[in-house]
Amino acid sequence: MSELTTHTLDVPGAVLTYDVRLPDAPGGHPPLFLLGSPMAASGFTQLLKHLDDRAVVTYDPRGTERSTLAPDGEVSVALHADDFHRVVRAARAELGDGPVDVFASSGGAVNVLPWIVDHPDELGTVVAHEPPLWALLEDRDVQRQVTRDIVETYQRDGFGPAMAKFIQVSMQDAPLTEEYLAQPAPDPAMFGLPTEDDGSRDDLLLNGNMKALPWFEPDLDALRRTTVRLVPAVGEQGPGTMPRRGGEALAAALGLDVAVFPGDHGGFAANEWSPGNDPAAFAARLREVLAG
Repeated sequence: MSELTTHTLDVPGAVLTYDVRLPDAPGGHPPLFLLGSPMAASGFTQLLKHLDDRAVVTYDPRGTERSTLAPDGEVSVALHADDFHRVVRAARAELGDGPVDVFASSGGAVNVLPWIVDHPDELGTVVAHEPPLWALLEDRDVQRQVTRDIVETYQRDGFGPAMAKFIQVSMQDAPLTEEYLAQPAPDPAMFGLPTEDDGSRDDLLLNGNMKALPWFEPDLDALRRTTVRLVPAVGEQGPGTMPRRGGEALAAALGLDVAVFPGDHGGFAANEWSPGNDPAAFAARLREVLAG
């Protein structure tokens, strides 16, 4: 890969930082935009090593890592989708004209859906990997109560107690029932999290995604009509988990097949929590899915 270029982009309520990597030997593939939420560009470092045959764009969502958020700036699904559109438009000087392909992870796989509806001409294939789509789940009411409690816990008690509740619910591998709401709060120390409140309230997951994503209703009719090739995707590990069920529900609602990728929710990166993930195998599967 040639040396990457890094850019900043002023958008309403934020300043975004994005990167463009151009291949030394172009392989004739459309540019690929890798995006997540709240995960920033750094989360795709391992995957990028195996995608050196195409131009790749990565970015930090508003309020994460290198991207800033104004004190009165907002975070919403619609704003993230508009950010994607603005980043690609700004990157045209290096990417050229024509549609881009997208691999969208987790919250990014939810945020990408309005982009498909609003600017289909900008997009070729969009892989939506494990989108946590509360609105499409049978246990949406309980799930929304749980996320509301996580947000309230963060505002009241800080990062550790709220993140412990998020980790606990993320480990569930079946639809939630009312009984889940009655269980005691987990001890943050069990997960190696701080028990003291440092006073900060700027975590994008707990003070952004958890507020916005549970209430987002995708425009299924518009997604059924779109000219964009949308591919709902899930990891082969973690059946029954909420994001995997979101990917399966999106596919069912649109009458599409689900693409199965190796690994778990973050199968594109191996780490201490998921040492068995294989970024090379994930990249190979992504190439296969993008090629159709």
